[in-house]
Amino acid sequence: MTRGRFITFEGGEGAGKSTQLRRLAARLEGQGREVVATREPGGSPGAESIRDLVLRGSADRWSPVTETLLMYAARRDHIERVIRPALARGAWVICDRFADSTRAYQGAAGGTDPGLISALESFIVEDTRPDLTLMFDLPAEVGLARAEARAGSEMRFESKGLAFHQRLRKAFQTIAAAEPDRCATIDAAASIEAVEAAVWAAVEARLPAHA
Repeated sequence: MTRGRFITFEGGEGAGKSTQLRRLAARLEGQGREVVATREPGGSPGAESIRDLVLRGSADRWSPVTETLLMYAARRDHIERVIRPALARGAWVICDRFADSTRAYQGAAGGTDPGLISALESFIVEDTRPDLTLMFDLPAEVGLARAEARAGSEMRFESKGLAFHQRLRKAFQTIAAAEPDRCATIDAAASIEAVEAAVWAAVEARLPAHA
């Protein structure tokens, strides 16, 4: 059986990833494809339990290194129980955040040694890597305003302050520039319809035999 396709959505807070992920999933399902829409941290029962630990509480609840370890514990369970089985049966997996978020949040913005993150990524992720990553780019202050407008209980990272989120945006831009074959940058400040069109254009251009 042909392996499925793995698409990840990345970017800072309030970038609109969740809305666009649902729209892309619906479009692919409308073509008769099996789509597994998932998220990180989370996506499997065990990983969702870890999500509650990571995303709730005060900004300084965990150190960046502890956060990194928690993220990779969740990611391994998610990969083993959801992502790999879905890809093996030919499904399209669309994930709201993946390894790039750990590089950006805990690494570049949080200060965890990039060597530790790289080593964990190699060991935990192995060959389960995205075919396409959509990088949603938005000024940090705009994203934080959007996030605060929809404030819920999972606001730990939003509370880290503007400087953290400015570093975060720069980190995602750096990743996209370093891996242009995998990453497509999406202007998340555009209208919902324009962003949806840009997402689909990227899928068609990057995965032309499958879109």
